[in-house]
Amino acid sequence: MEPAVEPATEARAAAAPSEADRAAILAMAGEYVVTFAFDETVALAEGYERKAAKRSGASEVVILIEDEPDRIVLQHLLLVGGEDGGEVIKHWRQDWTWEASHRLEFLDDQTWRKVPVDPETTRGAWTQCVYEVSDAPRYCGTGRWNHRYGHATWTSDRSWRPLPRREYTTREDYTALNVENRHTITPEGWTHEQDNSKVVRVDGDTEQVLVREFGFNNYIATDEVDFTPVYEYWEETSAYWAEVRAIWQHHFDNGGVVLDTEVDGMPIIDGLFALAEQVREGQAPQRAEIDQVFERYVIPMAPQRQLADQATAYRD
Repeated sequence: MEPAVEPATEARAAAAPSEADRAAILAMAGEYVVTFAFDETVALAEGYERKAAKRSGASEVVILIEDEPDRIVLQHLLLVGGEDGGEVIKHWRQDWTWEASHRLEFLDDQTWRKVPVDPETTRGAWTQCVYEVSDAPRYCGTGRWNHRYGHATWTSDRSWRPLPRREYTTREDYTALNVENRHTITPEGWTHEQDNSKVVRVDGDTEQVLVREFGFNNYIATDEVDFTPVYEYWEETSAYWAEVRAIWQHHFDNGGVVLDTEVDGMPIIDGLFALAEQVREGQAPQRAEIDQVFERYVIPMAPQRQLADQATAYRD
């Protein structure tokens, strides 16, 4: 399966990725207890009142599902509850590509397009693309790993993403996040920091910035949680989800996608997860059944909104 981001050509590539870079990305695989914290900080719109801080947590496994010299893919899965082994929920996915020539960019209104990455930005850098539970796109960012201070840290450029799941059922006052992400490998595991700006964005243009937000997700390695149900789930369904990823990739290769759903994307999630349960019950769905979900809710990118000359990003 071809990636949603394309590695640079051999002629353009500065060098092969360092083993230190690859080791840092691979170090994020493992078993974790995770805490999620989000705090609005600087109010920028007149009259805006900062919302209450949000806190949550989870038990999570990060599984390595692809490992090539210039591409690493990590799949996150949650274990919820403790009775009867707990419930497994396929969570987000992160794809890492060395010196990517293109990546996906969120515009607005459930629309993502494939855009080129500036050659200077991608030289010596990794592009991380993040996908939601249905393998629909969320956001991408490009940056370099820094190993100078003894703890590997990757910092992205600023890029766009849709409203986070924690807010799209409760917020209607902004339409996009502009984000810089930082991943750091720590003695206890790893962390994901987010420098977010909550933005009203219409037709690809910024109309207003409401507030800044700091996000901190802390992944602490654990050996005290029995993640057996997670590994069983992935053993049963990984081939199915690989097929789902391939269908998404077909759309990405053609310039991007528009999701014909509400911002929560639940019809796609419900449809694909229901088919995954069929797989677990020994009733593998036909390819046509998977295609039906996409045909109903995923619209190919219109020609006039396809590949732009260059990606643009809001910087406050």
